[in-house]
Amino acid sequence: MSVLAPNPSVSFAPAVAGPRVVVLGNEKGGSGKSTTAMHLVVALLRLGYKVGVVDLDARQGTLSRYVENRTAFVQSTGLPLPLPELRRVARSESPSREVAESEERTRFDGALAELAGLDFLVIDTPGSDSHLSRLGHQAADVLITPLNDSFIDLDLLARIDPEGRRILGPSVYSQMVWEQRQQRARAGGRPVDWIVMRNRLSHLDARNKQKVGGLLDQLAKRIGFRLAPGFGERVIFRELFPKGLTLLDLREAGTDLTLSHLAARQEVFSLLSALGLEADPGED
Repeated sequence: MSVLAPNPSVSFAPAVAGPRVVVLGNEKGGSGKSTTAMHLVVALLRLGYKVGVVDLDARQGTLSRYVENRTAFVQSTGLPLPLPELRRVARSESPSREVAESEERTRFDGALAELAGLDFLVIDTPGSDSHLSRLGHQAADVLITPLNDSFIDLDLLARIDPEGRRILGPSVYSQMVWEQRQQRARAGGRPVDWIVMRNRLSHLDARNKQKVGGLLDQLAKRIGFRLAPGFGERVIFRELFPKGLTLLDLREAGTDLTLSHLAARQEVFSLLSALGLEADPGED
């Protein structure tokens, strides 16, 4: 039984023509991009949508391995868990920048063309500024940027004064996102819904959290994103990876839900609600 239902108050429906593209973008490691992506993929599959995964971070390949682990688990157990279509797009090894970018564009366009008949594409981008990352950002209908709740990670979005009170200017990542949004607009694309997903780090004190929250509220208005709740530091997210499972699969996989599981599931449901998907209140 699906644990999700569409939320009519938020528009997250597929486009009229072609799949809706959701991109996970962040140039800092350890932000939970792949975990977020996989939970979103499974949520959409459980709503009955046809979903494709495009991994532009082929060298690291975390999301690809997550999907492959899930496929292997389904094959070994026979459980009818929903599976997405997967495509990897590798960086070009050509020493010529012009040739490399042309090859990468061809590979990227080819992957999207192969998955054109699906409802959603979820794209994972590399954790660095690259041509493939920029192609992914430019394709986004929805851009999700997971961000750990700290001044170090806030530096991804903006330069902050030494006292942590004032925004001095946008970061290189924010500038890159702005440039790709402009490119998309010039090509006639729809506006990008940029969502910054605010993860919670338990070791941060309340005063720092309040400062980070205030600065994020300012930045949201200045550079054009909206905030969504993220995940806390929970072991369960790391434990699910080897089997390719998500918190939405636990009952079918025969796992008895603990209080920690339920708390983590609620974090996932809160994020999905911000994206226009709702948990079935009768499920828990």
